[in-house]
Amino acid sequence: MKRIKKGDQVIVIAGKDKGRQGTVLTVADDRVLVEAVNIARKHTKPNPMSGVEGGIVDTAMPLHISNVMLFNTMTNKGDRIGYKTLEDGRKVRYFKSNGEVVDV
Repeated sequence: MKRIKKGDQVIVIAGKDKGRQGTVLTVADDRVLVEAVNIARKHTKPNPMSGVEGGIVDTAMPLHISNVMLFNTMTNKGDRIGYKTLEDGRKVRYFKSNGEVVDV
């Protein structure tokens, strides 16, 4: 089970975008792609065969997973994650600060 999953609300804790929040779009190995965070400007050449216009395009680049924390809406801060098993046998993630279950 991963600490950060697709669709989670996260906050960046290190780097040039420190303090910004966003939703996780993809998780691949040790990298996460967060919506509207770590934007890079990419120069593209026009390609009329595939209908691509040339110019400067803003694209989101992946961050290392250690640079983001799951955002706790109760405390409005980033929070550490733990695991516990419920009475019905499900393994769920929970916030370490207040014990609130993340997965419902």
